[in-house]
Amino acid sequence: MRLEFAADGSVRVHTGKVELGQGIRTALAQIAADELGLAPEQVRVLAADTATSPDEGITSGSLSVQDGGSALRRACAEARPRPAGAPRQTGRSWPRNDLAAKFAGDAVFIHDLVLDGLLHGRVLRPPQSDGRLVEADLGAARTLPGVQRVLRDGALLGVIATSSRAADRAVERLAPSLRWGDGTPWVDDAAAVAAAGPGVVVDERGSRAADGLVRTLSARYRKPWIAHASIAPSCALARWQGGQLEVWSHSQGIFHLRRDLALAFGIDAAAVRVRHVDGAGCYGHNGADDVAFDAAWLAREVPGQPVRVLWSRADEMSRTPLGPAMTVRLEADLAGDGTVRHWRHDVWSPGHSRRPGRSATPALLGSWQTAQPQPAPASINMPIASGGGAERNAIPGYALPAWRIVRHDVTAPQPRSSALRALGAVANVFAAESFVDEIVQATGDEPLAWRRRHLAHDLRALAVLERAAAQAGWAQRVKVDGVGQGLAFARYKHSGAWCAVVAEVEAAAQLRVRRLTIAVDVGLVVNPDGVIAQIEGGAIQATSWALKEAVTFDAHGVTSADWDAYPILRFSEVPAVDVWLLPSDQPSLGAGEASLGPTVAAIANALFDALGVRVRDLPLTPDRIVAAMDAAGA
Repeated sequence: MRLEFAADGSVRVHTGKVELGQGIRTALAQIAADELGLAPEQVRVLAADTATSPDEGITSGSLSVQDGGSALRRACAEARPRPAGAPRQTGRSWPRNDLAAKFAGDAVFIHDLVLDGLLHGRVLRPPQSDGRLVEADLGAARTLPGVQRVLRDGALLGVIATSSRAADRAVERLAPSLRWGDGTPWVDDAAAVAAAGPGVVVDERGSRAADGLVRTLSARYRKPWIAHASIAPSCALARWQGGQLEVWSHSQGIFHLRRDLALAFGIDAAAVRVRHVDGAGCYGHNGADDVAFDAAWLAREVPGQPVRVLWSRADEMSRTPLGPAMTVRLEADLAGDGTVRHWRHDVWSPGHSRRPGRSATPALLGSWQTAQPQPAPASINMPIASGGGAERNAIPGYALPAWRIVRHDVTAPQPRSSALRALGAVANVFAAESFVDEIVQATGDEPLAWRRRHLAHDLRALAVLERAAAQAGWAQRVKVDGVGQGLAFARYKHSGAWCAVVAEVEAAAQLRVRRLTIAVDVGLVVNPDGVIAQIEGGAIQATSWALKEAVTFDAHGVTSADWDAYPILRFSEVPAVDVWLLPSDQPSLGAGEASLGPTVAAIANALFDALGVRVRDLPLTPDRIVAAMDAAGA
């Protein structure tokens, strides 16, 4: 962190963390004001910029307050001790300092940014990242009014025009003449899982013994490919001047993007400057970095002039990295008294990270598609010590005597996979918490009682579990046909926030989530409203994933490239969400991803409570529910 003090006593904070809609600039301002004894209006947190900000890596993993906030607090403490008697700012609900302008419709998003001499660009590319451009007629587009350049470079086609509309017209004129050659055919999930290797043991405790065992339960769960589905498509601006490249981007990691842009264009990283500008929300590795390459590639043709590239809706839905599909198989050996003697958790998944800045070659889509393409880096899983990827939250948080956790890496040709909110935690918590309820059903136990016994070693876990159950009226619930309650718990990454969720659903023609009651412990709360907003937002997005979302594709590319083919939760379907923050003076923990896994699992468990059938494949669509009922009836 860098602090810049003004003569009037105010301070400007230079941070490497970026605003993604999570309210981090507000939370960091509170921390600075708290430590320095300043009023809210005396602190300004500046947008991240590689020329003036410290490199704090990627804004991800619910670590901005946990890591960036603690670093800022230390920097402020060293700069000037807090005056005695100054009012505390931490723990107060400051209004978000970025929302007023956004609500008013001011030009604050990257899509609104206008620079002198601005030109507008579009890029057309094959459906598959390694596809080829076989045929194209560029002549007709070059003669359109306002079109300045029509470029071809390998499998990339680019248009530069004086207006956004002129650029769109050129794309419309070009599209019918294009013929794409297929790249490597994609395979379906079942074939990919079958091709996976024997797996890597992620964690193991104790051993499996046959003595005293009565039976073994097993189940398989599946999460599909999921899109980021941002409301506004990705956008970037770029300008080349005197061998220097300047980029305006909504990337999560501006320093990582700078490194990969330098690699892609064969220049020194010191010659690249990336400025962060707010985008329309972000839940992981979306198209922000790829479109930055597109803008820089086009701007190189018009030195001194900025070029703005806006992706189409189809681009956003089909060209961005996707949250990978996952298959989880669980087994539990049970003793005669119903206790679990050995727990086995196997997960099959592609890698969950292909972000820029982490490989010898750039992780930028366009750089793989030029006439002299750079090799595309593989998707990987981060080490479990850093939170993991596919195996995130696979290790049990419950007191069990023995377990074995195995990750199977799926490497067969499929869509480009990378980080999506909570990574593997969503599938793993969905599977594990569903399986807990299956054990409860098989042994005649009770969901809350089982979890209480197995969380007695973790008082903070037990506290969120008890609070969620109490606030949801778990003990007082009365069984009503077609209505159910489900419970789920997880500590995010086993090192982050504790979260418990009770879901209430109504199963009619469609499964509807009526209410989510959530209790969370994030340590010391900086901004209560901000934490609640993050937990609510994660729960609502998880509800959409649980009920509706799944990418579809064939051997030639993604087929769910619009809102009709990729439905998301509508405002009329959003459940009531009650969030209860448990007080704590322990170090602050991130809130952005804690509620997703438990929410999906609680909804699945509530569906079972409502209808008595278990659906183990997401999303929980009417067709899957009916199939489960038919299978149960058979």
